[in-house]
Amino acid sequence: MLKDANAVATLAVRDTAKAAEFYEGKMGLVRGKSPEKSILMYDAGPTTLIVYPSQFAGTNQATSVTWPVDDVDAEVRILKEKGVTFEHYEMPNMKLEGDVHVGPTNRAAWFKDPDGNIHAVVNKR
Repeated sequence: MLKDANAVATLAVRDTAKAAEFYEGKMGLVRGKSPEKSILMYDAGPTTLIVYPSQFAGTNQATSVTWPVDDVDAEVRILKEKGVTFEHYEMPNMKLEGDVHVGPTNRAAWFKDPDGNIHAVVNKR
């Protein structure tokens, strides 16, 4: 049953070499074993992030991957030190504190990979 399976995030990119620089160099992910040379696979906690080449890379205008973390502010600082730029959005019931959107019960920040895929770091609940 799907309720017992781990979901896997799958992201389209134009250039896997450029994507690898971002995911490994800026995000600090470690590449796992892949069944094909053109596909990048990263272990992310108990799940996997698959990155593959596609002409449709970056066409999604919504969050593609959400990363629940213990400390959103610390993750933002680490990513900024590595050159990641954060997005700022107008959102109901949230105010912006630096690059972190703060709501009544959550903290979140959004950034894009080189192809425009949107990632979010959010506080664990």
